[in-house]
Order: sequence, then structure tokens, then C-alpha cells
Amino acid sequence: MLRSKTACWVEAMRLRTLPVSLAGVIYATGLGIATWHFRAVPAILCLLFALLAQIASNFANEYYDFKSGLDRSGRQGPRRGVTEGDITPQAMKTATFATLAIACAVGCTLVALYGEWWMYPVGIVTALGVMAYSTGPFPLSHHGLGEVAVVCFFGIIPVCLTYLLMGGVFGWWLLAAAVGIGLMGANVLIVNNYRDIDDDRSVGKRTLAVRLGTRPMSAIYMANGIIALMLTLPEWMAITPLWWIAPALYLIGHVALYLRLTRLSGKALNPLLGMTAVLMLLYSLAYLITVSTS
Repeated sequence: MLRSKTACWVEAMRLRTLPVSLAGVIYATGLGIATWHFRAVPAILCLLFALLAQIASNFANEYYDFKSGLDRSGRQGPRRGVTEGDITPQAMKTATFATLAIACAVGCTLVALYGEWWMYPVGIVTALGVMAYSTGPFPLSHHGLGEVAVVCFFGIIPVCLTYLLMGGVFGWWLLAAAVGIGLMGANVLIVNNYRDIDDDRSVGKRTLAVRLGTRPMSAIYMANGIIALMLTLPEWMAITPLWWIAPALYLIGHVALYLRLTRLSGKALNPLLGMTAVLMLLYSLAYLITVSTS
């Protein structure tokens, strides 16, 4: 029974999606090394904060989608513990706010030690974003704004703040790279919503995939990867004559995943979601390793 309960909670964390929260911080760490602004402690704390915030968001999504009647038993995606009766709603609600509280404690410590006053409001907005994705008067994921939220909270904020907390200085090049990483993260959500389009439509959940349909969403998936590559290429070009290898491998992988996206549906897309997240993580790790060894 203990193993079963543990497995249910691990599944509720949605391990396939967690590389999205790690990739932005890892990429920003690479930027810090490339510009001689790397500091290990703030980078590690940023990584911990990002991971906890995403787990809290995943818990909140499961709890509030159940509470709103948007989840149903036997859905196409991974098993939802609350909907299937594996986890009580109260336990999930408690876990959501406990995880978010720990994330906030890490964030406040991080800003107190290494940040500036204006980062506290950004942290508050991030904490609110964790909840606003799934609940509140205008849940972002229910109104076609989930992808925009991912670009902001898994691209712009983690990349920019991690770099600044390590002592870097803001520049438009940093924002462009952060948007690029965010677009890669948005592709993970696109696969999720592409898979769930029938389930979401049946319960009135108006994701971008429900609004636009499968063909436009697959085109956005493809475009996101290409634009993301273009926005992050300048950082690669500055570090090594062989800068093009990792971006080229990313592009090959991205096209391969796009082709699979257009050919699969339903539960068959579950592995593709994880692959999209892992590709994003590998791209960030490749940059970090390249700058560290150049």
C-alpha cells in the first residue's frame, strides 16, 4: 500500500514535464559561465525553486481541474490520482500549498541573499501564476493562455532571474534567449493539450488546442522550435567554432518529434510529451557543458 501511494504521488508530480523547469535555470547557468557571472549557490537555489514551483503547479492543476469537474476517469493522459480516487482532494490541496510554501521560502531566501527588492514582486507574481494557471476568476489554462504562461514562467522569469541573481546584467539578448527557452517549454504543453483535445472539448475546457484544432497546433509546435533556435543561436556562436553541432542536433530531433506529433493521437502521445521536455533539457545541458569546456 505504501508503494502504491508513493507511486500515485510521484505520478501526480508529472515527472515527464519536470525537465521544463530545470532547463531554464540550467541554460541561464551556462550564460553565467559564458559571461563570467557564474555563482553556484544562487544557481542551485534557483534550480530548487523552479522544481518546487512546477510540482506545486502540477498538484494545483490536478486538484482544481478535479474540483471544477474538468477531469474524468479514463482520460487519454496519465492517470489523475484525485479523479481516480488514489489521492483524496484534501491531501492534494494540502500538498499544493505546502509545496508552494516551501518554494516561496526558498525564493525569499534567494532574493534576500543575492537579489534586489524588485525581485520580491516578481516572486509573488510567480507564486500567483502557479495558482492562476488552473484556478481563480480566469484560469489561464482554461482560456487558451497556457502556452503564454509557460513562455513567461518557464522561460523569461527563470532564465532572466537566474542570470541576474548570479550577478549578471540585463540585456535584450538575455530576454531574447529567455523567450527562446520559453517557446521550447510551450511545446511540451502543446503536446499535452494536443493529446487531450477531445477530453478538454467535452468538458468545456478552452485550451488553445481546442480553439485552433490539431493542424494549427502542430504548425505552432514546429514554428516554436525553429524560432527558439534562432533566438538562442547568438549565444552558441560566441563560444566555439563548432557551435552549430548541438543546435543542428536539436533541429533534427525537433523535426522528428514534429513528424510523430502529426501522426499520433491520444495515449500514443504520452511518450512524445516526455521526449519534447527531454529535448529541451538536453539543449540547455549541451549549452552548459559546451561553455564549461570551451
